[in-house]
Amino acid sequence: MFQFPNINPIAIDLGLIKISWYALSYVMGILLSWYFILKIIKVKKIDICNKIISDLISNCMIGIILGGRLGYVIFYNPEYYLNNLWDILKIWNGGMSFHGGLIGVILAIIYSSKTSKIPITIFSDLISIVSPIGLFFGRIANFINGELFGRVTNHHFGMVFPNGGSLPRHPSQLYEAIFEGLILFLIMILLMNRSDIFQKKGCLTASFIFLYGIFRFSIEYFREPDEHIGLFYFNFSMGQILSLPMIICGLYFIIIFFNKKINY
Repeated sequence: MFQFPNINPIAIDLGLIKISWYALSYVMGILLSWYFILKIIKVKKIDICNKIISDLISNCMIGIILGGRLGYVIFYNPEYYLNNLWDILKIWNGGMSFHGGLIGVILAIIYSSKTSKIPITIFSDLISIVSPIGLFFGRIANFINGELFGRVTNHHFGMVFPNGGSLPRHPSQLYEAIFEGLILFLIMILLMNRSDIFQKKGCLTASFIFLYGIFRFSIEYFREPDEHIGLFYFNFSMGQILSLPMIICGLYFIIIFFNKKINY
């Protein structure tokens, strides 16, 4: 059994100003994603200026925050927030949904595409390649906060979390950081470097959606379901139910985009 490291959730304490690891994870994820997109368009010789990329990143940031928060409110705790509308704005108390954030990013990409006259699939492919970076840092922050921990286990990977009782649990945040972050990022880079896939616009986007859905659906078996929600039909968690459409749609569009002819 591993010992929980008990890292202070506050990374920088300046008295009146306190900066959490969770906030830093967002900053690091966004900055590194921005950096890698600029590198990709340079290496792949994509004719998009830095200003357009800056606007895309800014719009996606807004989409992540608004979509992630509203997704959590709607998918995970609608009854509470219906009776406590003001609490919807209290993002600092926690409560963000990846699937809601994904919807927010999709809307941000559509808006950016319309304003810049750049095809949606070019933007979505770029964002899909770098998205695992933010997912990695976000899950590491979840681990530091001791939240979203896994189910009780006797496995030697087990860890006793401060808010998880006295029994060891799966460090599911680390599983997600590894699979949804590191491994997914490496796969996306490998796919990007295959010209037959990179040139078929939209194929990388579909691959990201499909692979994330697979990884998230699988790891949910190790993650403790939300106490106020529990499990649904077939003992699926809310995360699994929301990931199923990603798996189906991702696979469908992989077939559609991969079979498209490349227009030179």
